[in-house]
Order: sequence, then C-alpha cells, then structure tokens
Amino acid sequence: MDDAGKTAAVAQDLPQPAGPGRPPSTTRHQLQDIAIDMFSAHGYDEVTIEALAAAAGISRRTFFRYFSSKADALMADFDTDVERLRSVLAGSDPDLPMMDAIRHAVVAVNDYRTDDLARLRQRMQLQHDNPALLANGILHYEEWQAAVAEFAAGRLGQAADDLLPQVIARSVFGAAYAGFMSWLSDERGDLSPRLDGALRAMAEAFQA
Repeated sequence: MDDAGKTAAVAQDLPQPAGPGRPPSTTRHQLQDIAIDMFSAHGYDEVTIEALAAAAGISRRTFFRYFSSKADALMADFDTDVERLRSVLAGSDPDLPMMDAIRHAVVAVNDYRTDDLARLRQRMQLQHDNPALLANGILHYEEWQAAVAEFAAGRLGQAADDLLPQVIARSVFGAAYAGFMSWLSDERGDLSPRLDGALRAMAEAFQA
C-alpha cells in the first residue's frame, strides 16, 4: 500500500474534525496525544505524517511547524523538561552534595500528575518497542545529559565536556533510565520512588 493508501486507511478509523480543521489553539501536546493514539492503534511504521496531520485537522506544512519529523511527535514536552531541569539544578542549595542535588532535581522534574502517568507509560512503551523511536529519543536525551554535565561542571570547577562531568551526566541518565524501565515493567509501581532509588544507588556508588 502506498503512502496515500495508508493515510486513507488510518484516517478513516479516527474521529474526524467537525470543520475544515482544528482551531488555531492546536498545540504540540495535542499533536503528541494524536500520535500516541495512532502509533498505538496502527503501528509507528504504518502511520504517515499526512495521516497525523489529517487527524489533527492541519496541513502537512503546519505539522512541520511543530515537529521536524514523525518521530519527534512523541517528544512534545522534552525541550521544556530540559529547561526545567536546568532551572531546578540552578536553584539547588549550594550546600547540598552534588549528587543529592542532581537526584532531587531529576525526581522533581519527573513528578507527573496521576492523570499523565498512563500517557507517559504509553509513550515510553512505544519508544521502547520501536527502534526508530528509540533512536530518536536517544538523540534528544543528549540535551538532557548536557544539562546535568553543565551543572556538575559548575560544581567541580571544570568544563562541561571534561571527562568527569560527562561520566556523571551519562551515569545519571543511565540510572534514571533504569528507574523508568523498572516502572514501565510494573504497572503497580510509582515512578518517583523508582527514580529516587535508582539515582540514590548510583550516588552511593560514586561516593564509595
């Protein structure tokens, strides 16, 4: 089936906009929700950008004003989250040990409302199950790690691209990712304690 056929086949299963298009208030987050639903229902590879745009009631050109690629539609809030992480780290108590400050900041930035956790689980499961989405996520996570490296470098009096800040940043990311994966594999668990526990274990290893 060509792209036009896929777009038609996928779009006919979705609620259609009432008018010629969604109102101008369409947001990146709304488009992410549409992408999550469509990728979950039909598979990432089967959903075209045209189908996403049609479901949102926008043009393909407008879609690219929000996202640079189909995979990026799952990363709607990521840039905001990175800036929040930078802000929380910058506001950390200077007397708090560096690894504790990082742990507190990561947990705080990932303190989701109960209503949002199911959506987060759905999005992360999609990324975990699809190599293209996982690869795209890893590219974005470089910015997250850069924020941690910059904070660590400031505490250590080093440059962000020096070895130790990079080791810390990538270790923090690995621990946080392990916490997310632990949470993802157990629907009964809460996210914050998993993140806190994973980051605490990593910090203790650094202190040792």
